[in-house]
Amino acid sequence: MSHTTDLYTKYVLNTARRSLTLVRGEGRRIWDDAGKCYLDFGGGIAVNCLGHAYPAMVKALAEQAARIIHTSNLYFNDPAGRLAERLVKHLGGSGKIFFTNSGAESNECILKLARRAGHATGRFEIITALNSFHGRTFGGIAASGQDKLKSGFEPMLPGFTHVPYNDLAAVEAAITPRTIAVLIEGIQGEGGICPATPEYLLGLRALTKARGIMLLIDAVQCGHFRTGRYQSYQRILEGTAGAEGFQPDALSMAKSLGGGFPIGAAWISEEYENVLGPGTHNTTYGGSPLASAAANVVLDAIETEKLDANIRARGDELLAGLKPMIGKSGMVAVRGLGGLIGMAFEQEVASDMVKKFSDAGLLTIAAGTKVVRFLPALNVTSSEIEEGLGIVRGAFNA
Repeated sequence: MSHTTDLYTKYVLNTARRSLTLVRGEGRRIWDDAGKCYLDFGGGIAVNCLGHAYPAMVKALAEQAARIIHTSNLYFNDPAGRLAERLVKHLGGSGKIFFTNSGAESNECILKLARRAGHATGRFEIITALNSFHGRTFGGIAASGQDKLKSGFEPMLPGFTHVPYNDLAAVEAAITPRTIAVLIEGIQGEGGICPATPEYLLGLRALTKARGIMLLIDAVQCGHFRTGRYQSYQRILEGTAGAEGFQPDALSMAKSLGGGFPIGAAWISEEYENVLGPGTHNTTYGGSPLASAAANVVLDAIETEKLDANIRARGDELLAGLKPMIGKSGMVAVRGLGGLIGMAFEQEVASDMVKKFSDAGLLTIAAGTKVVRFLPALNVTSSEIEEGLGIVRGAFNA
């Protein structure tokens, strides 16, 4: 047992299944305390979108820290203002941003938004999808469609109904006079890398508008260019008639937004941007100068290096390389888009496969018990994709 492992054993709550002690990263590679190098296709669970020690990120954090790190959101700060403008422009140019520190907080914000928007008319129910994941706050686990998250924390926050994903008829059947919103992920991440269909997305938007219900999208994992477009629904709807006008009423984001520095945000459409005001919702750390500086570097890199196009192409290469392996070791499917790819197995072997890949020098992440996630950085190279595929092939053959 290493010194670090011993410290964790003695002083850190055992709430995660930890394995390696990672000490240094550079690009898409990371090293453990024994000096072993890994190709990182786990990305800090879809967070490290520029890899490790990205030079412009290191420089921006150091320079911003030397000026001012934190003010609280009782004051204006320039990096947050510039970041908010850029995020809003990516979502059509209208609406406003509320900054948070994590995906769970971002989801909590849009859940509170919906509750408050429906309060005057007695509407508070929110329809979500089975197998969804929306964070580990009380609001988040109540919204999530996975019973394992709720066990031991009952009674749940009331007002949530769960229906099958990609099933428009089930959503319509679940609507009651008390329904205020529908909340979905563009691609279910923790639920196994399951993308929404174009028909489902367009049908939900038409249905919610017709019934006067909000459409909320959890884009924490699948958003911020991870699929090759700013939001996964934009990638999914490419080439689909009627897609041009698709826009949710609110959207949560985090993970790739800060490239490794903790920051989240909720975008709220113009129609609902005045629902939450002073006294109704706030956060001490949200949109700090330091976090906002990091997030601005991420956008700079994506724009100047055309990383949206890069991860789209690299994702296609990864999919093409994984599909011939279907049938090996019980693998039954490969699915996903860009830098969010899932390898599905018939049996509950995801954690075993993650361990095999790690032992061979490739970091991946389990999604539930039957799916392994590949979450490479947006700036991953074609040669690194082929290297990762070679490690997977070798692990299967072994």
